Amino acid sequence: MVNSGSYVEREIKQKFEKVNAIYALVALVGPRQAGKTTFLKQQLNEKSTFYISLDNPDGKELFDADIKKFENQYIKNHTITIIDEVQCGKDAGIKLKYLADNNTDKKIWLSSSSQIILSKEVLSWLVGRVSIIYIYPFSLPEFLSSKNQKELTPGILRRHISEQVTYGGYPKVVLTQEPELKKTILRDLYETMVLKDIAKTFSIGDISSLEKCCRYFSNYIGNVMIYENISRETGLSFQTIKKYLDAMEKSYLIIRIYPFYTNKLSEVIKQPKLYFIDTGVRNAVTNHFPLSIENEGKLFENYVLTELLKIGLKVKYYLTKSKAEVDFIVEINNEVIPIEIKINSPAPKVGLSLRSFINKYKPKRGFIIYYAGEKQEIDVNNCKITFTDVFEMRKMLRGSMQ
Repeated sequence: MVNSGSYVEREIKQKFEKVNAIYALVALVGPRQAGKTTFLKQQLNEKSTFYISLDNPDGKELFDADIKKFENQYIKNHTITIIDEVQCGKDAGIKLKYLADNNTDKKIWLSSSSQIILSKEVLSWLVGRVSIIYIYPFSLPEFLSSKNQKELTPGILRRHISEQVTYGGYPKVVLTQEPELKKTILRDLYETMVLKDIAKTFSIGDISSLEKCCRYFSNYIGNVMIYENISRETGLSFQTIKKYLDAMEKSYLIIRIYPFYTNKLSEVIKQPKLYFIDTGVRNAVTNHFPLSIENEGKLFENYVLTELLKIGLKVKYYLTKSKAEVDFIVEINNEVIPIEIKINSPAPKVGLSLRSFINKYKPKRGFIIYYAGEKQEIDVNNCKITFTDVFEMRKMLRGSMQ
């Protein structure tokens, strides 16, 4: 059963309203079924509006063949036009520039489930005309809002986090009650992403090899990627692996994060780590939905990463050649902030790797994020280390970004 309750307000709304007031084009970019179209339709407050998806053959044919006919059909008589899956259109950059420049009294809202819209071939035409907003599956606050959970205790928060780690944040999945139906939706979503967003968009014909690669990476989350090892273990060439990774990342199935470094001699500066954009989809790939996340350290680490992405942070990791490692490094207003992830944190213990980073870079603050633990603060070499949960971490980091 799907819960058809009230619309869940998204955290991007305030930013959308600000940029919509000054840009001709606003583009929402993010995974398929993350809620892009639902959000845009919710913002409509004009009678003269129109929605068209370039998945629609008629709309795509007009867009590809004659942009003036497309304009006459879908733009001219409407105050606001939503163009969905805009990455499907041919020569999108120059055509969107034409629509923006010739319809200055209109609003054109775009959505895309592929990073193709972010390519230089498209964006170079739209400088000063478009604002890009990223939208992901439900964040933790949005997830709690969908459950009408206004008050929290540590136990209540853990139960909700456990559910979100297991089934992810895709709106349709979150709003579905039965666990087995959640799993079915996630498997169908993954299949659609592989066949449509990845294979079709990026002209990948060998679906079995693509799926083999996805399964391999689903068991690889949080590890430094050694391409020679991946090639040997999958039987795929380096070129094929790179092509698949690029396609997966541009289709919002995975994300690679790269090392933070200042010293090329002592720190790892090349190899990325791989994570999934949504932990529920990752679990669908492995066909393992844990009943408890108590022993799922890497999965919880992946979840915390997604929450950092959803507040708009660019995330890196730290690793030295002597194996000193910090899970995540973020920068806010030139402030470097280390973040360590622990399933359980019963005592105010700071590991040698984090201490090494603190001694070297002298950050003012850092975080140890736990699934189960006790909130506290300690000082390490004039760095305030906060032991806290994901919810409080988000509040503190978002507050620093204002």
